Amino acid sequence: MPPAAAPAVEPPAIPPPAPAVEPPAIPPPAPAVKPPAIPVADQRFAEGMTALKEGGYERALELFSDAWQEKPGHAGVAREFDGAMLALKKNGDAAYAQGMWEEAGKRWMGTLRFINHPAANPRGYPFTQSEVRAKVDNLTAALTEKALTEYRRGEIPEAIADWKTILSYDPGNEEAARSLRTASKQLETLKKMPPGK
Repeated sequence: MPPAAAPAVEPPAIPPPAPAVEPPAIPPPAPAVKPPAIPVADQRFAEGMTALKEGGYERALELFSDAWQEKPGHAGVAREFDGAMLALKKNGDAAYAQGMWEEAGKRWMGTLRFINHPAANPRGYPFTQSEVRAKVDNLTAALTEKALTEYRRGEIPEAIADWKTILSYDPGNEEAARSLRTASKQLETLKKMPPGK
């Protein structure tokens, strides 16, 4: 006899889909909490510290000066100003020693610009205002003499470069400005002349 057939197995019943459930409502975002505003004086001081760390001594002094103007007596400025002044002057001396006249002049002029700032304590500096002024004056005199010698020898482009150097750190120097105008006109005239004249 043939074996009895196995009873038919019905497939399991698939439950009906669950009714759609809406996701829980997302609460509206909380209002943005603004961090407390940093006072302008503190912002300028922080920017000055960044400039100082990057070797931008004059820029640091400018920012410290802004911070001091916003908040006279700013503690950070009072603490850092003299160090920036000393570094700027020292940097000018180093530039001079390396023959970088323009950079030396700019840094010394920056030192003079800030030496009388209310945050400065010049009595504690290893230099005086008159000593720095003398360095600038001596540099200007040497560059002027060099430029005049070059000019007399017909080395007009070289003389022009020297007068431009003076004006880069001392834009109000009338003698250098006048000499530069004269030499520039002469150079233009020479360029217009036919060769061999």
